[in-house]
Amino acid sequence: MQLSETSQEKKTSPPKPFIKWAGGKSQLLPEIEKRLPSNFNNKIHTYVEPFSGSAAVLYRIFNLNPGIKRAVINDSNHDLINVYHCIKYKLGEISEVLLKLSNEYFSFKLEEECKAFFLEQRELFNQRQSSSPHQAALFIFLNKTCFNGLYRVNQKNQFNVPFGRYKNPRIFDYQNLEKAHQVFQKVDIMMGDFEETDKYSGPGSFYYFDPPYKPISETSSFNSYTQGLFDDASQIRLKNFCDRLTDNKSQWLLSNSDPKNTQSENEFFDDLYSDYTIERVKARRSINSKANGRGEIHELLIRNY
Repeated sequence: MQLSETSQEKKTSPPKPFIKWAGGKSQLLPEIEKRLPSNFNNKIHTYVEPFSGSAAVLYRIFNLNPGIKRAVINDSNHDLINVYHCIKYKLGEISEVLLKLSNEYFSFKLEEECKAFFLEQRELFNQRQSSSPHQAALFIFLNKTCFNGLYRVNQKNQFNVPFGRYKNPRIFDYQNLEKAHQVFQKVDIMMGDFEETDKYSGPGSFYYFDPPYKPISETSSFNSYTQGLFDDASQIRLKNFCDRLTDNKSQWLLSNSDPKNTQSENEFFDDLYSDYTIERVKARRSINSKANGRGEIHELLIRNY
């Protein structure tokens, strides 16, 4: 595929997340950037993101510090990691499938036809019998056309988000995918538990943690991205891992939901991370089943420096 001159000029800007992810950090990037370590540009040589999500922070990190020698992203979600792996190694194949899906989707005139096509592709995705590039393209297609751009699976690991009814979703954006492809050439992609990234710890390493958020109400659904739930025991295990990173002289920044949004007396994170710096910053919840639940809330930023 040939890029136009305008596209070449735009190529100097960092990629944007090409998937929407619950808890995605695009809106918090300015707050995260302000809290990067003071030695970030001259002492940090390894960047590690144990919960990759939409990779918004990764893209900003590379834009701020192109001298990073090593970057690592990890996630326990196989479908998500397959997408990033294919963007890195099989951009042409995934682009070909995604373009075909986009063209067919927009060939339909009626919403019911679009919905039927969406459900057909969702069933194909859940069969998990396609090649890895085709499966990755289906992932992106469903993310762009499903309700609210939400990724959610049931206990059988089947994607079950309904049709989104968007007028003109941008399903295929080659220029942005190509930018992400260039970034991923400098990135090691892992799939597994967050503790498996400990081999990258040490002086000069900076970790950013964006784990599945602790639900702030009984109806919150922050944990449905993988088959296993990230419960309070997992949050405590993550804190213990952060302690080990601190002992290894790594610097880290962690984001999470603030239970005090709905339970003013809830001190879970305040107690858990009492030895570290805890700040509350304003955020806007963008993924919620009810429109009146998408207001401004606080999120936590916790760091060891």
